Amino acid sequence: MKPSNPPAPRHFNTLARLLHWLMALMILAMLFIGVGMVSSVHHRLFLIDLHRPLGLAILLLALVRLLNRLTHTPPPLPASVPGWQAFVAKASHWLLYALMLVLPVLGWALLSAGGYPVTVVTGWSLPAIVPASPQAYAWLRDAHGWLAWTLFATVLAHLSAALLHAWVLRDGVFSQMTWRKR
Repeated sequence: MKPSNPPAPRHFNTLARLLHWLMALMILAMLFIGVGMVSSVHHRLFLIDLHRPLGLAILLLALVRLLNRLTHTPPPLPASVPGWQAFVAKASHWLLYALMLVLPVLGWALLSAGGYPVTVVTGWSLPAIVPASPQAYAWLRDAHGWLAWTLFATVLAHLSAALLHAWVLRDGVFSQMTWRKR
């Protein structure tokens, strides 16, 4: 007799769901903090002090999340989801992973190029990962900003698709990432 394949999971595993919702809050906070940093002189230093450790926390959690994703099979999309939507969903998820990893590293490189310490907590700073350079600082600052806007647009698209599946299509896609039964 042939061994049978285990049934496909109906939900993402518990760690995936916890990381998803925790990181969703962290990333939304980070996006608003980033906007505040560039638009406020009065609160800028306070927001920078929030932005740096939050970015590092997002980087560490993104690594855990990626490892979890690579070692646990996600639930399949319903057969009612057209192929092009399934492709876009998969591509946008990998784009989100890439941005969650690249943006914090880019921020670290940006600070390094500017000669600024990357202070995690008082008394503990990370080493520079690129040499100080005004040209690199300018390029990295622009790249960090553009990729942050890309993250914002991708998060909005992801949220829109999630709400479409939850409120309009009601096809179980949204409940795969919640603790709700379909």
